[in-house]
Amino acid sequence: MTSAQLLDTGTADSGLDAPPMGRAARRKAGSSRKRPLAARYLGYVGYFVGAGLISGAVVHHPLDPDRYTRIAAYGALVFLAATILNEVLLTRERPGLGRTLVVVGSSLLLSFGIGMLSGGLQHFDDFPARGAVLVPVGLVVSFVTFVIKDADTPWQRIFSVFGLTVVVVAALAFFGLREVAASMETSSSGHDHGTAEEPAADEHAPAPGSPSDAVTDPVTTTPPAPASTPSSHDDGHAH
Repeated sequence: MTSAQLLDTGTADSGLDAPPMGRAARRKAGSSRKRPLAARYLGYVGYFVGAGLISGAVVHHPLDPDRYTRIAAYGALVFLAATILNEVLLTRERPGLGRTLVVVGSSLLLSFGIGMLSGGLQHFDDFPARGAVLVPVGLVVSFVTFVIKDADTPWQRIFSVFGLTVVVVAALAFFGLREVAASMETSSSGHDHGTAEEPAADEHAPAPGSPSDAVTDPVTTTPPAPASTPSSHDDGHAH
């Protein structure tokens, strides 16, 4: 066998032994195609802007429900727009309608999970009782929805060892943060009791140094009118 035949045989064998490309490899190969800078930037920033709007809205929602409901809706729309841009429009292989709906739905829940997690941590000092619930719930929701959204991960991985670890960490975070929130509320209520026994200030009393201190009551300063005294000589007798 000549050297040329040996080279041809080696080339053929290497082509037969090459493993088939998986979905991740195909997506990586497709992503090697240069995408527009503006699209990549908007898709990247959209994730963070959307999650940031949602994180502030879910924490401050009790203060003004109408306002923060609108903010949360805006954040969800921004996050969904970034997801569609990154997962549908900028990919070489466009997903089908069913997969697109799964990506959109899971991304919506993922945005709220990230928002609850980050917002609960950021504003825990302001809303300790609410943050103790938002942090563990956001952790579980974000993990489950990320697994569903990720095309390269089967949904059964939710019940894997790592999934169990996420649930355990969320449970520990709930009980731990709840104790911290209770201690914070107890300390704040203790300060309130120390000032509750103080007598309430008279609302009508003028402030010290005010002009009203210098003005005296005219009723009290006006001297009483002198009483008319009868003349000692006007007694009907002439002297």
